[in-house]
Amino acid sequence: MANESVEQSGGLRYGWTTGACALAATTAAYTALLTGDFPDPVPVRLPKGHRPSFALTRERSGPGWAFAGVVKDAGDDPDVTHGAVVRSRVSRGEQGGGVTFRAGAGVGTVTKPGLPLAVGEPAINPVPRRLITEAVTELAGRHGDSGDVVVEISVEDGEELARHTWNPRLGITGGLSILGTTGVVIPYSCSAWIDSIRRGVDVARAEGLEHVAGCTGSTSERTVVELYGLADEALLDMGDFAGAVLKYLRRHPVARLTIAGGIGKMAKLADGHLDLHSKRSRVNFAQLSRLVRQEGGSAELAERVAGANTALDALQAALAEDFRLGDVVARHAREVALETLRGSAVEVEVVVIDRGGEIVGRTSPTF
Repeated sequence: MANESVEQSGGLRYGWTTGACALAATTAAYTALLTGDFPDPVPVRLPKGHRPSFALTRERSGPGWAFAGVVKDAGDDPDVTHGAVVRSRVSRGEQGGGVTFRAGAGVGTVTKPGLPLAVGEPAINPVPRRLITEAVTELAGRHGDSGDVVVEISVEDGEELARHTWNPRLGITGGLSILGTTGVVIPYSCSAWIDSIRRGVDVARAEGLEHVAGCTGSTSERTVVELYGLADEALLDMGDFAGAVLKYLRRHPVARLTIAGGIGKMAKLADGHLDLHSKRSRVNFAQLSRLVRQEGGSAELAERVAGANTALDALQAALAEDFRLGDVVARHAREVALETLRGSAVEVEVVVIDRGGEIVGRTSPTF
């Protein structure tokens, strides 16, 4: 696995991307193709000056080819690919062809437009391609080789792992993507999720879709699908990152956006929070109480809402008095969304659900 150069971030270990692992495996395989020996561990150079070394877990060679693999260490990040074996098979290519990339078993193929790779290309992102090409070029120059090689990247069990990622929805079939812009996985960073949201918007726009939905979870997503019958490509796994959806759509608009989630998260959005995670924002019961009074609710209800333990408690108290707190929350959440979109031509609807997926609030008019 990656060696002692893994750094610490607030007591948590950094890790390495699939792109960094593919770079290390390719460097080892090409070195073996040129010299007959596999470097182990194999050092690599990443864009921001990191110089990790990777121990090999697979190595084989034959006439005109060499194969190496490393285990991905995601550090303390909860990454579905942590522990996956990323492999590279390097073989001789056509003269003058430079570095050609292929998707091996467990690496996906792009089937839809909107991604930074052409349809039909292996899902090996531009930065890993560049880093691998630079490493091959450097080694070729050092050993007097042409550098005309075929690099086939594969991931053990990658097709199964990909089912737990955005790839099927983004139109990447057959396996994982080889990702990474810096090569470093920052523990519990939001970057990978937010990047997936952006790619989701890109694919929806490239497909010509006019209506997308940002949902906080599977229950709200199911509710929206039942309402509109949206295709998978229209569903953005927003999670807690409402701001990521809204800010990207501000620059890359679609005609219609549905935001859907539970009363708690939508109450946070209504209060102006764009990050809905429980560690980074809280339901403002005092604000909810003020909204009850502003919208004609009784003083008794406002007091109960102010003292509620959870947003669901506040909702149930309101429903007992036939007060549509969910509608109030939806309306104010929509106002925050429109303010964040800042005049972009995106029509916004907010749908508020309970834990069972029943709609308890919704803006009007609907699409």
